[in-house]
Amino acid sequence: MLLSSLLLAPAPIALAPEILQQQDVRALPGELDSFPVFNSNSPELVLSEGILLSTFPGKGKQSPEAHLNYPLDGRFDLFSHHVTRINSRNGKLPLYLGVLVHNPGDKPVKVLVLQANSYLSSSEAPFIDLPDQIENRGGRVYSGPGSRTASDVLRRKSQAGWSTSIEVPPGQSKMLMNLKMPISNSRTTWMRLYSSDKLYVASMAKFATSRDYKPTLEEWRYLLSTGDLATPRDKAPTPPKQKKADPFLYGRVAGISQGAEWKTKVTDSQSETLAIPEPGKAFSYVLNSLDRGTLGTGQIQSAPMLARYPDTAYRAHGNYGVKYKLDIPLHNNTETPQRVTLAIQTPIKEDRLSQEGLRFFNKPTGQPFFRGTVKVTYTSDRGQPKKRYLHLVQKRGQRGKPLVNLTLPPGSSRPVSLELLYPPDSTPPQVITVQTLSDSKASAR
Repeated sequence: MLLSSLLLAPAPIALAPEILQQQDVRALPGELDSFPVFNSNSPELVLSEGILLSTFPGKGKQSPEAHLNYPLDGRFDLFSHHVTRINSRNGKLPLYLGVLVHNPGDKPVKVLVLQANSYLSSSEAPFIDLPDQIENRGGRVYSGPGSRTASDVLRRKSQAGWSTSIEVPPGQSKMLMNLKMPISNSRTTWMRLYSSDKLYVASMAKFATSRDYKPTLEEWRYLLSTGDLATPRDKAPTPPKQKKADPFLYGRVAGISQGAEWKTKVTDSQSETLAIPEPGKAFSYVLNSLDRGTLGTGQIQSAPMLARYPDTAYRAHGNYGVKYKLDIPLHNNTETPQRVTLAIQTPIKEDRLSQEGLRFFNKPTGQPFFRGTVKVTYTSDRGQPKKRYLHLVQKRGQRGKPLVNLTLPPGSSRPVSLELLYPPDSTPPQVITVQTLSDSKASAR
């Protein structure tokens, strides 16, 4: 059985109502890849028709400032997360979210939909209370559309009903997505795409005019040409270099971010393995660190923006929809067997650690700061290959339970692989903590 989270950290020092977990905190090796992401998350709350994100040129458009003039070509991802509420001026008619693609060239462009998932919070992925950690073998455990989307992507599952290939003739446009979002709802969409040539992409919002209404391609094209950015706008972000800013506003993302995956092997310097901590001690690697939240490492993992609107985030803080794939070859360099655990934790956000370690709450409360599925692959103590999908829910300052509990013989190594799609609606940073237990009688999994 899994160890209690109370066994996770070495010699915690109670600073009621906080716990100080004394340990080393390290930057995560590797870096994001260079693939662009069409990243549509601002405004999060959509109450009007308009343009959410457009990579089209502004020339010839009624609102040129609503277009970023950034064509996409080759492999790219699409991430979209928006919310709507009842708008009395539109009664109770639903909002539609549309993604239009346009071929500006003189040859046909083929768009391959390699993977696609989109879920509503009301009917397809409602927010429900779940345990802190629960097995998710079949992908039926989720809370909210971001949680369900992350689970599907890890399984390489593509939702039914999507076209796998779209051909866009020269100078023409087609709809990649045209989906309803009923009132008081949220929708999360994630797609892995490939375009054979340059392509302009736009996401837009349009209210239905009747119960049976669905916007046509021509109506979306008209909105693209004559519409402005959707309102109300989110609060503008604080410039990263502005030192004296309280509170520091990150803003929400609307633009092209750079980086779809962080793939790395976590090892010691000049080594092919990672030496485990001394018995009773631990160390952590930051996960999704951001401006003013590097936990003393100085590392900012937030994806840079290749194109953005002036009132939206300077970086893709949160890295929503970014996949982390970490190979961790644990090595016991002692002369005795050691019990080792690996966990994801959500410490209290800091930039410079006030003390030598991470701070947590004794009794975390409030909204979840992490809510999604992680995949762990390893070999058990009995030599059996294991692949586990675990759905986690963690609040701010929550220490988390072990994902893996292994006994390593003297001088042996054991690789562990951890994969996750950073779940939308989560709040960074998190850490990956490796601990060597001092209790040799602790139970194993």
